[in-house]
Amino acid sequence: MKTFTDTAGRTWSISLNLGTAQQVKDALKIDLLQPEAGDPPLLTRLGTDELLLGEVICCLLGGQFEAHKVTEADVRASFDGATLLAAQKAFYEELIDFFRQRGRADRARAVETQAKMIEAAVKAIETRIEGLDIDAAIRGAMSGSSPEVSASIPDH
Repeated sequence: MKTFTDTAGRTWSISLNLGTAQQVKDALKIDLLQPEAGDPPLLTRLGTDELLLGEVICCLLGGQFEAHKVTEADVRASFDGATLLAAQKAFYEELIDFFRQRGRADRARAVETQAKMIEAAVKAIETRIEGLDIDAAIRGAMSGSSPEVSASIPDH
């Protein structure tokens, strides 16, 4: 069981077991126990679609709403970017633990790799954005010979 805290200071626990996996499957038609399934794979969709990730996490937390005296809308309102990131990390760690305990090192490794790929992609994009020469692009646009945006982005 992995935990994180939302913007209202509430601590939430993410637990993956057959029961919670079935709840997600019934509510969202998503099988967390087959992260490689689909086109694109579920892991990719969860890593790139914040709304989908949020829905899965809310579904996993549903049993805790009454204890916290909140509604699903309250929970969504307390999930800013930092909270969603913390929840995503807790969710991935819980998936990894579940698959390792299940004897599915392949699936645990896939989740670990997805988490690393997301982190690497974010860093690469940040590096490329930092390398933009905005002044040169503006000068080019004003002179009528605007360079391609990609030309002002250094390759790394």
